[in-house]
Amino acid sequence: MNKIRKATPKDIDGVALIFEHILKEEEEGKCTVGWKRDIYPTRNTAVAALEHDDLFVMEADGEVVAAMRLNKEQVPEYKNCRWNYPADDDQVMVMHTLVVEPSAKKHGYGRKMVEFYEKYARENNCPYLRIDTNSINARARAFYKNCGYEEIGITPCAFNGIPGVNLVCIEKKLLFEGV
Repeated sequence: MNKIRKATPKDIDGVALIFEHILKEEEEGKCTVGWKRDIYPTRNTAVAALEHDDLFVMEADGEVVAAMRLNKEQVPEYKNCRWNYPADDDQVMVMHTLVVEPSAKKHGYGRKMVEFYEKYARENNCPYLRIDTNSINARARAFYKNCGYEEIGITPCAFNGIPGVNLVCIEKKLLFEGV
């Protein structure tokens, strides 16, 4: 049984290990996400999310296999985007840094995390979902499109301490019953 829940301090090692495995795959040319070792993401990325009480993890067989941060914090670069659904900040739920353990691919964990994100947004009365990714992360872009999200623009920036990023802004409007 896979369980998605708020992270606790004991989960930080597992989340940091997923970051490490993804960075290693990138360095070996097995994937392209646009992250940089010792810049983003780091163990401190997970610690900061835990301290803000918005880090979520998925467990499978007692191990952390996926993680993400969910909150209403839109990054400053989002102001450069022309969103299809302009919305008040309190109506927008943002997913940051969705990661799945590379050795656990093909189990549907990413999709289950997105489904949880959408459910969490509904429960928090946020009909507008926003995500971003690096334009070179073709896998994430295809994944989000397959989940019904739409790319609405690309903004060049330095992002999470990494210069030269072309940040893809992605959104989806949830349908609420009766709306």
